[in-house]
Amino acid sequence: MKLPIFQVDAFASEVFKGNPAAIVPLEAWLPDATMQAIALENNVSETAFFVPEGAGYRLRWFTPEVEVDLCGHATLATSWLILNRLDLGRDTVAFETRSGRLDVSRAGEGEDAPLAMDFPSWAPKTTKPCAGLVEALGAGPPVEVLSARDYLVVYESADQVRALAPNMDGLMKIDKFAVCVTAPGDGGFDFVSRFFAPAKGVPEDPVTGSAHSMLTPYWAKRLGKRWLDAYQASRRGGILRCIDNGERITLEGRCAFFLEGAIRI
Repeated sequence: MKLPIFQVDAFASEVFKGNPAAIVPLEAWLPDATMQAIALENNVSETAFFVPEGAGYRLRWFTPEVEVDLCGHATLATSWLILNRLDLGRDTVAFETRSGRLDVSRAGEGEDAPLAMDFPSWAPKTTKPCAGLVEALGAGPPVEVLSARDYLVVYESADQVRALAPNMDGLMKIDKFAVCVTAPGDGGFDFVSRFFAPAKGVPEDPVTGSAHSMLTPYWAKRLGKRWLDAYQASRRGGILRCIDNGERITLEGRCAFFLEGAIRI
């Protein structure tokens, strides 16, 4: 069997930045084990698979280790591919997913324009961190610890977030999907973040759209702003525009097309 495969760098305006997502369009679903094996072989944070459904698509995401309920960068990359390569002439695309319907639309003209994604909002709540979490992060006591799907660990400065060198063995043992660290931004950004999910096959995710479902309501409330500019301070780095809409958020980002090929299985 021969399948098309694409790779798009999401939340980036040029290749080798942002978060690379592999994308495999399908006419019908492959066995779950096959899709998981393809994701492991690709060895990027997420591989997206989609099939036509109604006027849109059904979309699923796999890390090298597990299928996930929500992925922002691979949704952005898949949308860019559909709108700019596979289904020209449309300005919006809708996906049915494990996290409900996700609508994506152009936020400007041309391939280089950002896309706007309608995403859920996960307001985090103050929580007690599990044993070993703060120690594994290695940056000393945080300002506060909250959680939604993931832990949200807040530090005083962007420099602390950038300097983190976590103990990945320690983070493998946390009782949440992942841990996101954040602090007030620098360089014109409202906040910065980093994201670690080693138990899911993603030691550090370069740019994590789903984490901003939690970061956006937190920083919107703390800063008293609806529109926020965010930077994920990984080695590759990524820029996101976040808009707090109450029960939903909007995430805007650009993409850079990198690779087109074929899988043979």
